[in-house]
Amino acid sequence: MSDGASGGADFGGGPRGRVHLADGVEVARTLADESVDLVYLDPPFNTGRRQTREQLRTRRVPEGAGDGEGDRTGFGGRRYATERLGSRSFDDGFDDYLAFLEPFLVESHRVLAPTGSLYLHLDYREVHYAKVLLDEVFGRANFVNEIIWAYDYGARPKRRWPAKHDNILFYAKDAGRNVFNADDIERIPYMAPGLVGPEKAARGKLPTDTWWHTIVSPTGREKLGYPTQKPLGVLERIVRASSPPGGLVADFVAGSGTAGEAALRHGRRFVLADCSPEAFEVMRRRFAECDGVAFCEAVEG
Repeated sequence: MSDGASGGADFGGGPRGRVHLADGVEVARTLADESVDLVYLDPPFNTGRRQTREQLRTRRVPEGAGDGEGDRTGFGGRRYATERLGSRSFDDGFDDYLAFLEPFLVESHRVLAPTGSLYLHLDYREVHYAKVLLDEVFGRANFVNEIIWAYDYGARPKRRWPAKHDNILFYAKDAGRNVFNADDIERIPYMAPGLVGPEKAARGKLPTDTWWHTIVSPTGREKLGYPTQKPLGVLERIVRASSPPGGLVADFVAGSGTAGEAALRHGRRFVLADCSPEAFEVMRRRFAECDGVAFCEAVEG
């Protein structure tokens, strides 16, 4: 990844980021009160299934090879062969999901600055229950938005409407003070530009609370092989909107570390934690060439 920070922030010689192999709640407890500007949490969704992603590599079959070479056809009739490299997986099931989630929310509320925000990324299975819990922890008046991240990929069941969105709950530490950098958010095209006139159409509009954004392509360059990796574009929008340049972004269930990359790209610092050795190794590779990123295999007080 590129570690250039578009925000040009001065990190004062300290680490630009820390990646912990540790329980995220324990890492959060080492942080001072009101020291974090943005918390993003993407916990397991409690699907009750084992989440698995295949790791594949494709190679182009040379012209003139036999008809049996390759297992897929690409643009212009070119043939490609797929090689299976392995798979990554984890169990995604909890007997009491809210009991698992609550310590993350309580610690997130404590460490957030008065101008800070929390984004909790879930799906339809638990989001309604989690909102009630968040209302208790943050206060109902500090609920800002429910963001719908919509995509169009994957299986299509025949007995119900296909579920093609995730839910992101956006809470402020204090809804009257939270950072929201509207001028820094990338604008998107109007769906009906003819209705708004040429000047507005050329400028585009601010995104609404429904975000259409593709998933991480299973065969694209962004894919790191982690089962639940989220798109960088989604995290960049959150980081740019809800944290100040030079601010601190935290993700206590960091997975592949996308929140950290978004932070670095836009001149923020980060703290990432995950108790999975597999996730830690993915993040170690992701940030291996980034100056100022420290890797910690224990909680540091």
